Amino acid sequence: MIANRARWARRLALASGLTLSSLAAAISAPAMAETLDLGVTGELASFDTSQISGGVWESQILMDVYEGLVKNAPDGEILPGMATDWEVSEDGKTYTFSLREDARWSDGEPVTAEDFVFGWRHLLDPANASKYAYMLYPVVNAREVNTGELPLEELGVESRDDGRTFVVQLTQPTPYFLQLLTHYTGYPQPQHTFEEYGRDYVDLDNIVTNGAFTPTEWISQSRITVVKNPEYYEADQVALDGVRYHTIEDRNAGVSRFRAGELDIMTEYSSSMYPLLKEEIPEATHMATYLGSYYYVFNHRDGHPTADPRVREALNMAVRRDVIAQQIMGGTFQKSLSFVPDGIDHYQVQNTSFEDADGNDITDDMNARMARAKQLLEEAGYSQESPLELRLRYNTTDEHKKIAVAVSSMWRPLGVEVELVNAEATVHYQTIAEGDFDVARAGWIADYNDAENFLALLRSGVGNNYGAYANEEFDALYDQAAATLDLDERKAVMESAEALAMDDDALIPMLYYVSRNLVNPKISGWEDNIEDDHPSRWISFDE
Repeated sequence: MIANRARWARRLALASGLTLSSLAAAISAPAMAETLDLGVTGELASFDTSQISGGVWESQILMDVYEGLVKNAPDGEILPGMATDWEVSEDGKTYTFSLREDARWSDGEPVTAEDFVFGWRHLLDPANASKYAYMLYPVVNAREVNTGELPLEELGVESRDDGRTFVVQLTQPTPYFLQLLTHYTGYPQPQHTFEEYGRDYVDLDNIVTNGAFTPTEWISQSRITVVKNPEYYEADQVALDGVRYHTIEDRNAGVSRFRAGELDIMTEYSSSMYPLLKEEIPEATHMATYLGSYYYVFNHRDGHPTADPRVREALNMAVRRDVIAQQIMGGTFQKSLSFVPDGIDHYQVQNTSFEDADGNDITDDMNARMARAKQLLEEAGYSQESPLELRLRYNTTDEHKKIAVAVSSMWRPLGVEVELVNAEATVHYQTIAEGDFDVARAGWIADYNDAENFLALLRSGVGNNYGAYANEEFDALYDQAAATLDLDERKAVMESAEALAMDDDALIPMLYYVSRNLVNPKISGWEDNIEDDHPSRWISFDE
């Protein structure tokens, strides 16, 4: 493998103009024989699944060190994980999972149904304030447990047969439930180490994991190192000895490190680099369809100008998605007028349409849209003498900055004065979750292939509803969809819910994501897929 990496680094060096001496330094650095070096675009918040901030980079690390009842194949297919098989009741509301006999934590202790009961209760415990607790709301009493109305013991999960059987009761049939279980909210947590160490159970000196790898090193804002877990039930099929996740928020720096041979994979390279990379290292440059939305959040809380629907409509109207997608992002995004991305299973996206004061559709007439936007801001009380002032927050990357600068310039003809505020990803999302913004950049990548995963972000009280959008009619439609058994009827209700939110200018839909990755072509077991999930469990280096 080291020789292979050297040959690959040499080819990259020639393409990028590195000197032979710098190339020699890059490939002579000490490395474990089969260690994958992977560049991720943010810092993991915690190995405690209840404390995750929501970055896709966190999902990549956690899917390598933990495993749920089911897992993903390289192409995204759902496979048995900690459970060897399962049964679903005729009414679709009871799932019974049989846990594998050889499931072990990295300290050799068995993984039992009690660990799933504990892990799910831990995630829903109000004391942990998990932003992702709502993911388990299909489970009986999950919402009531999470809000403190019922004790943890009332959650609709149960361990049977001395921990070999895990039973889940749902409030109604949930078509996406198995897909949901691949997400880290469905992972177990080791009850035995939590009882011994309390909240320190995820410290590196104490942590045990049940996935293909287990962590051994964490240097903040630099790297996390994991090694193969010898207790993993398929350890003999795991080709890698370990993985190093390098925190690289500067995408261009990540590209440079990849081309120098320091990284085997760089996730989410900058869109501006695509033409050059595709020309110089086409076999390493990946871009594929991806279930993700890039959007701007409006703050709906009292005291913010964006609480006024006229302001939201005006700002939404003035955004030119085609310019952002094609001219600024070089075609590495697709323009969007909907929140739920195109390609979601069994769903028709609900595109925003812009109308003038008489109800005429002016979506394709930019001049008419700007005239209507100015009128709306005047009606809201803003003028040249009293301009609309906004704080626009974004997390620090070149492309987010470019988009923020472009959008603020699109608002400038309306007399809008924009203060741009940036922060690294973890701080950014913590800040907007606290409501300290007027408009903020956000992105959402599907945790499972269902429109509900996006619409949940607009439901009242949900942790990732950063703008505190609240609409009783939307909530009623969301709940109706959750209780609708017929898939076609459910589809129609969800589409109505999104259309309502788009008419309400709940947010600014802007772009659909595509996945952008640099991958050493000597790697096997890494496949483009619509959710851009790539468990290291399947990855190997070609001989």
